[in-house]
Amino acid sequence: MDSTAAREQALDAAEELFYGRGIQTVGMDDIRGASGVSLKRLYQLFPAKEQLVEAYLERRDIRWRQRLAEYVDRQGEPEQRVLAVFDWLGRWFAEPDFRGCAWINSYGELGATSPRVSAQVRSHKSAFREYLRGLVAEAGLPSPLADQLYLLAEGAMVTAGITRTTEPAEQAAEAARALVEARR
Repeated sequence: MDSTAAREQALDAAEELFYGRGIQTVGMDDIRGASGVSLKRLYQLFPAKEQLVEAYLERRDIRWRQRLAEYVDRQGEPEQRVLAVFDWLGRWFAEPDFRGCAWINSYGELGATSPRVSAQVRSHKSAFREYLRGLVAEAGLPSPLADQLYLLAEGAMVTAGITRTTEPAEQAAEAARALVEARR
């Protein structure tokens, strides 16, 4: 198996296990067993578990933001694109394997002790905030609205992760609509 295939198999296993069970409860031997990549090869690819966690978060970030953008891009009007973020959150929260925000979860587990994990989390959250700022600007809405919508979305993510319901997305969407209407 070449390095690219082994890396992808290891990351697939890491994503499933880290997201499903938590990072600290999953050992490299668990990743080996789930991926079929030997422990020796795994450590060649990722010399430390922290590097595997970093790669998992980095790859998940790309996929998560791509899925969000694909959904939002299907909306025609710029203002509808802003609100579509919250519709997409509701769809994400409804997925059977939803376990909350991977970055918030990772930060909660390792943020105090892992600069690599903290950097990945900050990068993801910053990119999401910038994405919202871009949508708000395209809609011709006042720029401070983006930060308010960001806080609504983040709060919905945390609450949905705890309650395992889509209601936080619905409530955040309602609040977002009210904010957008008030800022027109």
